[in-house]
Amino acid sequence: MAEQTITNSGTYDLSRLTTFKIGGKCDAVYFPKSVDEFIELFNKDNTLFVIGSGSNLLISSQGIKGGVVCTKQLKNITVVGNTITAEAGVTGAFMAQLAAKEGLSGVEFFIAFPGSIGGNVFMNASAHNQFTSDCFVSARCYDRETKSVVTLKKSDMNFAYKQSILQTGRYILLDAVFELKKAPAEEINALMARNLTNRKQTQPSMAYPNAGCAFKNPPNDSAGRLLDKAGLKGYDDGNVRIWDTHANFIINKGNATSTDVLELMLKMYNKVKETYSIELTPEVIYVGEMSKREEEICRILYPKIQK
Repeated sequence: MAEQTITNSGTYDLSRLTTFKIGGKCDAVYFPKSVDEFIELFNKDNTLFVIGSGSNLLISSQGIKGGVVCTKQLKNITVVGNTITAEAGVTGAFMAQLAAKEGLSGVEFFIAFPGSIGGNVFMNASAHNQFTSDCFVSARCYDRETKSVVTLKKSDMNFAYKQSILQTGRYILLDAVFELKKAPAEEINALMARNLTNRKQTQPSMAYPNAGCAFKNPPNDSAGRLLDKAGLKGYDDGNVRIWDTHANFIINKGNATSTDVLELMLKMYNKVKETYSIELTPEVIYVGEMSKREEEICRILYPKIQK
């Protein structure tokens, strides 16, 4: 049975919506089943916070003030020729599998991502020299400022490494159009198999709660390499641990709080800064009500966050 809108004040556990399995309460959670329902919600309150698959997100253990909208039921997807149109809640893995069945190449790297199309576009997700922006054509987005639906073309998106215009907070992706290329099914499936094998060999399974890479790669280098060479691989800090195989992943051992994660991220940040004079930028997005200690840490890790 599909989840219904939760309206009980302050009772919904947001950890259920993230792969990190961390997060406090919020005032209300909505699960719109269509783009029209989503638009209706935001026309009433355009301050709502949006969560997709929650795979790149650290939610404060103090929770989020206000309401939250989860897009995971927005999962319509259509194929016309070489074009795929997918709503925000479609998982990247599902889209990759569908594209493969249709003999369409360009999103094979999605197969190894736990995120949704909304999140992939938001972050311009990439792997193995493939970027979401490579085959992106356009997106319908909700404009918080005008309370209207607008279409943004690729040239409007300000795509860069781990960046898009969606990160300004003004626009929320409803659905996106991708243009792929025809290719033999065996080639597409072989590439997806290699991507999955690489992920299994270098990244933790989602059975170990995590939010993907903790830090972005600095120019011409790898955050994982720097953290590894700084001696942090396998570092255990009580409720959280740095992954043994790849030092850019933080594992929630079961009872971690958002403060536990931020403390470890600060340790990682400081170690690389002290060792290499490089200041890493977090890839994990932190949101919610901050404790005093979290405010102190975020002033260093997330200087652009405004309380």
